[in-house]
Amino acid sequence: MATLIKLFLALQLELGNDEVYYWTYALYPDWSHFDHPPMVGIMAQVFSLNLLLPGSFFLRLGPVILSAVSTWIIFLIGKKIKDERTGLYAVYLFTGSVYGFIISGFSFIPDSPLVLFWLLATYLMVSFLPAKQISKKEQNSIRWFGLVAGLAMLSKYQGAFLWIAVLVYVLLYNRSWLRQFSFYLAGMISAALLLPLVIWNFQNSFISFTFHSERVTPSWHIRPDYFLTELGGQLAYTNPIVWVLIALALVAWFRGKQFLDNKTAHVLAVLAAPLWVIFTSFSVFRSTLPHWTAPAYVSLILLAAAYWSEVKIKTGILFWVKLPVYFLAVVLALAFWVVNYSPWPLGNQSSKISFGEDDFTQDIYGWNQIGDAFARISQREETQARMPKGAGLVSNKWFPGAHLDFYAARPAYRKMFLIGSLNDIHKYAWINEKRGGLEKGQDYYHIAVSNLYKNPDELFGNYFEKIQPMDTVEIKRAGRPMRYAFFYRLKNYRGNFVNPLPGR
Repeated sequence: MATLIKLFLALQLELGNDEVYYWTYALYPDWSHFDHPPMVGIMAQVFSLNLLLPGSFFLRLGPVILSAVSTWIIFLIGKKIKDERTGLYAVYLFTGSVYGFIISGFSFIPDSPLVLFWLLATYLMVSFLPAKQISKKEQNSIRWFGLVAGLAMLSKYQGAFLWIAVLVYVLLYNRSWLRQFSFYLAGMISAALLLPLVIWNFQNSFISFTFHSERVTPSWHIRPDYFLTELGGQLAYTNPIVWVLIALALVAWFRGKQFLDNKTAHVLAVLAAPLWVIFTSFSVFRSTLPHWTAPAYVSLILLAAAYWSEVKIKTGILFWVKLPVYFLAVVLALAFWVVNYSPWPLGNQSSKISFGEDDFTQDIYGWNQIGDAFARISQREETQARMPKGAGLVSNKWFPGAHLDFYAARPAYRKMFLIGSLNDIHKYAWINEKRGGLEKGQDYYHIAVSNLYKNPDELFGNYFEKIQPMDTVEIKRAGRPMRYAFFYRLKNYRGNFVNPLPGR
């Protein structure tokens, strides 16, 4: 049922800004990319047959299918560490979490393959880590772990915490692994998988590591607002009900309640603690994103499932374990209606130029209308010889640039270029080069949206001789305006933009 719901949503909801940006990973595959490893792009290539099958549905097909596999794996882990009831409860809690169902289970982002490999690694870790008598079975398991952990790191850099967890467990609880050659061979397998990623970063001034280190380097000014936002985000992404069930299980464990083999509980704890502590600590000083810590909660779901599988209360614990799924279903139904059908604008309405600002639904609605409007306007402009046929588009930032690329430029077989700093345009610095770069003396289109409006004269006045407004289009939802799109001609490119590729 969960898979069918996701497939329905994949057909009905437009792509978010992260999703259209990661589409470029499949469009222009590489050994690595500016801000993430390559696995999310590989996933899209596989499930869309190298983009032969177009559209948002096939980009999201990969996450939906991988999520179904992840759900089966978390059941198997629960069954392995305790019993079938634990596996079933783990499925309910995982499916009821916003991260498990939507962020990693539906959205086309790197967390989808990360969670799959995280859970595969967890299954292997509870198999080999606690073993005192290390047989060929455990040695084979750790070698497979080396492969799976490497694939997790090729999905998202948080995958490195799988190896951190292994090292913590070995040093604290089972140092006999340090005498095993298979332990080091597993590390070499992971390292071999990461070698192309390291080579790409070496060729590009280690830009990925520089970018992410800047995101988490402490500013040394304590920010309680960032910290509270992070904790609130973790609560929301986990699902408040799931979060409470996890918290109660942890309290019981800390008080010495025996509901799971201690060795297994320690494996789950070391999987969760380093990731949660490090990124939550960063939030004291820097703005962070709640889904950075989310894989830690995936591990804690298993601990909670083991606890609640033997708790008996009058109303029946199964109801409370299922409740997050019911709660999430109601929230999703409401959110779906608000995004696609709500007649009430949610953002700024004070002026046309900022209409819809701060409206979270703008991210996944209205882009098809903008693409249709661009097709009409560009045909008119080129028929009347005000613009050259097949003229490309120019934007200033990866969002909304990637949205405009996917929904306006792609259907019209036109090139999208981005002008800006590397932190603003991200992978588009490489895409600009692959698309041949801006042509001196050429004219381009620019589309500005009211919820993210920037004055095109300020953005591009140094690069073009003239910037001329063409049209303003009202983007509607339920028959009422929810945003405006402004269309411009950028005339006679001067040839003076320096593409900010690192080390070049």
